[in-house]
Amino acid sequence: MVAETPLIAVDTNLLIYAHRAALPEHRPARRALEDASQDPHGWGIPLPCISEFWSVVTHPAAAGGPSTPQQARAFLAGLVQHGGAAVWAPRDGFWERLTQLSADLRIQGPRIFDLQIALTAFDNGASEMWTHDRHFTTLPGLRRHHPF
Repeated sequence: MVAETPLIAVDTNLLIYAHRAALPEHRPARRALEDASQDPHGWGIPLPCISEFWSVVTHPAAAGGPSTPQQARAFLAGLVQHGGAAVWAPRDGFWERLTQLSADLRIQGPRIFDLQIALTAFDNGASEMWTHDRHFTTLPGLRRHHPF
């Protein structure tokens, strides 16, 4: 039997760490994104991660000061244009699958945000979710991977 080739999805925290040079996780996050960009099977960023990234790095109270909208956009554009990242949107029927999975997996509170990221990635063909969050909520068929 041939092993399934992983299609990589990256979580918001890797984007934030790779963007923020002053954070201790910066170098391993940059390396993880570089590794993902060189994977021959491809990689992507679930659309909800784009919004979360923007919310965190441009927030006026961000540690180290906020990034400008231009800086945040340039970072993301570089991942897509030079790093080969796809940006994955939710598919048709997303809300039905999200709410059914949430009920089946007994998701409560803010863990729904992880599940929407995981489901968006899975619906777009990802088989691995790269995250620094060891409590990331995932779903069957999407393996959580810590790339550091």
